[in-house]
Amino acid sequence: MRVCFLIPSVYGMRGDTRAVLNLATELASRHEVEIVSVRRVRDTPFFPVDSRISLRWLIDARPGVRHLLPGGQMRTEVALWRTLRGLRCDLLVTTRPGLSVQAARHVPRETVRIAREWSRPSVPLPIRRFYPKLDAVVTSTETAREEFVRILGGTDRPPVFVIPDALPRGPWPRSRMDNRIISAGGRWLPGKAFDRLIEAFAVVADKRPDWRLRLYGGGPEEKRLRALVGRLSLHNNVYFMGTTPDLQGEFAKASLVAVTSYAETPGMTVIEALGCGVPVVGFEGARGPGEFVTSGHDSVLVPQGEREIEAYASALLALVDDERRRMTLAAGALSSAEGHAAPVVAARWETLVESLRA
Repeated sequence: MRVCFLIPSVYGMRGDTRAVLNLATELASRHEVEIVSVRRVRDTPFFPVDSRISLRWLIDARPGVRHLLPGGQMRTEVALWRTLRGLRCDLLVTTRPGLSVQAARHVPRETVRIAREWSRPSVPLPIRRFYPKLDAVVTSTETAREEFVRILGGTDRPPVFVIPDALPRGPWPRSRMDNRIISAGGRWLPGKAFDRLIEAFAVVADKRPDWRLRLYGGGPEEKRLRALVGRLSLHNNVYFMGTTPDLQGEFAKASLVAVTSYAETPGMTVIEALGCGVPVVGFEGARGPGEFVTSGHDSVLVPQGEREIEAYASALLALVDDERRRMTLAAGALSSAEGHAAPVVAARWETLVESLRA
């Protein structure tokens, strides 16, 4: 089977990019797989791309690269239209509503066209108009599936399925749970709420000064977060570790993974923590880490609202002081991760595609 993934850019540091690469790598062991990146923003992709995967890009957006007319958005749309009209594959998986709409309009009907969605689209009107031409929509959570069913008017055109994101093929690095380290990772954006984590960890550091917090990632919030660490005098306890393509390997050095974001889409940070056998501490709420974990089995979830930072700090402290509880949750995390194993997830995709082709 010839499989093509169409994504905005394979070159960036995003959770959905990691999810696509994990799935594509597993499928490449049995199928002919290509990734089409609309934009190229750097010389090499941030995450490694398996040598069995063909990779091409449509627009070179690297700094300093000159282009002939037409320019800007028109150039992108023309390149995308030409690519889709000439696409020859058995399965096309698109990873943004804008790309899915263009696939519905221009990709030949003999190709199975699936829109892979992680979050609610900001403009639903094109979804209602063009998505019925697609063969299916696949979401990573039940909440996202319900949202798309509502957007599509409750019809089964196209049908909407839930398939979780995949971890990379094992064996996965596994935490020994003996380091006094709490880790967190992701893009440093306001919605990720790393400031809530730092404020809660200040309570932990005051009572257990031998514990450390490691923050992996980068983004526009870095300056503000560093200033907050300075105001709270946490220079000896909080470390900004920078970006890494191997976040799972870094999580394996920790005994807890903290998630304080308001929403986790696609939730790869949470899934990678589970794969390492590290318990997750997060907040309850729609589209939060509760979409991927079970509180009390592989994680601890804290209610949002009044005195939420104090409650989160208490949850961290309770696990810091209870090694047996941490080990129990770690075993639950490994059990939960099995549903995200690459062979399991890829098999669900293959079964879906075969049913659609039939």
